[in-house]
Amino acid sequence: MKEKGKGFIGEFKAFIMRGNVLDLAVGVIIGGAFTAIVTSLNEDIITPILGIFGGTDFSNLTVKLGTGDAAPVLSYGNFITAVINFLITALVIFCIVKTINKAADKLKKEEEAAPTTKKCPYCQSEIDILAVKCPHCTSDINE
Repeated sequence: MKEKGKGFIGEFKAFIMRGNVLDLAVGVIIGGAFTAIVTSLNEDIITPILGIFGGTDFSNLTVKLGTGDAAPVLSYGNFITAVINFLITALVIFCIVKTINKAADKLKKEEEAAPTTKKCPYCQSEIDILAVKCPHCTSDINE
């Protein structure tokens, strides 16, 4: 017997409203915008610079498969551009993640470095750093 409100639609609604699904949706949207930026970086900046050194623009590299005007054209230069876009995207994401991880590690070390306890000057028991009265000997801590 089905529980009330737990039909297919109810389960689907619960699935969609889960936090990780929403986070994934936001990530996909930001990823799409980021891809446009990286594609522009590659097409408008990196490819022309590489064209200076190599003397060629990758997007113009094609092979005609057959003879005549209706023969299909293999645009392998576009594939090379897509591979370069991927590598640049992966490099930028790697650098961003590495920077975020480094900052998180630094914050974690700072949190670990701060003491959370102190010794009672009377009974030498470990007490909370913010304590003003020792819970063991009930002495007033005046520091």
